[in-house]
Amino acid sequence: MNVDFVALDLDGTLIGRDTRLSPRIRTCVAAVLSQGTAICIVTGRMFRAAAPFVRELGLRAPTICYQGAWVVEGESGRRILDRPIAAPLVEEILDEFNSEDLHLQLYADDRYYCERNNRFAELYASLAGVAPIVAPMRERFAGRSATKAVVVSDPDIAAEVELRARRRFGERLYITRSYPEFVEMLDPTVDKGSALAFVAERSGIPMERVLAIGDSWNDLPMIERAGIGVAMGNAPVEVRERADAVVGRVDEDGVCDALERFVLR
Repeated sequence: MNVDFVALDLDGTLIGRDTRLSPRIRTCVAAVLSQGTAICIVTGRMFRAAAPFVRELGLRAPTICYQGAWVVEGESGRRILDRPIAAPLVEEILDEFNSEDLHLQLYADDRYYCERNNRFAELYASLAGVAPIVAPMRERFAGRSATKAVVVSDPDIAAEVELRARRRFGERLYITRSYPEFVEMLDPTVDKGSALAFVAERSGIPMERVLAIGDSWNDLPMIERAGIGVAMGNAPVEVRERADAVVGRVDEDGVCDALERFVLR
């Protein structure tokens, strides 16, 4: 099967926790682009945190960010899809998770906010390359929607937070995990698979001719929806079991294994 479009997750797929693109990754991506196959970044990151990698790789396809809540046009930077969490749900998220024992972050206008600059804020900022705005969130988000909400905690606590979020919100929010430390909450219409289908349709490409590569639970919607869904070797077992193929780990440049196998000719 010919692949006409490639969707790549960023963290844990293209880059590890050092947030650096390897020389082999840059070479493989350039080879795919040179043969006329488009590549799209599909990430949970803010747009401003994804844009440096888009520029470094020379990608022109739209960027899917915030787990699919935003789609940003490649060259113009124009937002062509925006699905925020409604204001009443933001208030409920604040009621449930804005406490002394949990670190909650809310996002709006491609910025993110928290009430304390602690080790969880520092972890997130080190990975995203973007510092938070520390401010009282009830005041900042009174009557306002939010692009995304994230609780950052230790992995064992994050698992409990995920269950708590699912009990409280059910299908009223899309709840997922990216890093083991992050529990992410978004509008219920959002996920990477639906955003990827939006971009593919807009580009006139059937999903059967799309290759999607990811490493975590939040990547499952696009892995399962694409014609070829590939899991990284560092993905959780439940992600690897539901993919069409499994490649090397992020520190082994597993993305290149998939691009060489399914795309480069």
